[in-house]
Amino acid sequence: MPGRGPAPKDPNQRARRNKDVVQLRVVEITPARKPDLPEFEVEVRPKDGEPFMVPYVWPAATRDWWSMLDLHPLVREFTDMDWSYLLDTALFHASFWRGNLEAGKEVRLREAKYGFTPEDRARLRIQFAQATGAEVDTAQKVERVQSSRDRMRGITRKDTA
Repeated sequence: MPGRGPAPKDPNQRARRNKDVVQLRVVEITPARKPDLPEFEVEVRPKDGEPFMVPYVWPAATRDWWSMLDLHPLVREFTDMDWSYLLDTALFHASFWRGNLEAGKEVRLREAKYGFTPEDRARLRIQFAQATGAEVDTAQKVERVQSSRDRMRGITRKDTA
């Protein structure tokens, strides 16, 4: 008996082939250094009087968010284009922390493109390797075990009488 179940369908008759429509294209990138948050001026228009320019002050939360990007696991692969996009995202982030709650939607969408949450990373098929320490611990435990007695050490038998 060669196998169980019906014979497989002819591959040419399958509805789904699960092949990439377009082949993967690999290009070389030039990683870029993370820029500082820019200093610039914004125009203030008082109700009475002439408009004037004042230096823009980044909210503390946005400065912390920008610093946090140093810890992103993919930061060494960011190009100038990525940093430009993230600088624009920083402006939305600052707007959100200044009270514009609508900007939070855009921040969420923009952060998702870079895998900021576990759900985003799963969707982008990004997985961080964190098992290194666990693998070493397991290997050390296995090396210590010599026999089944070693594995059962500390377990006592309760007599039923």
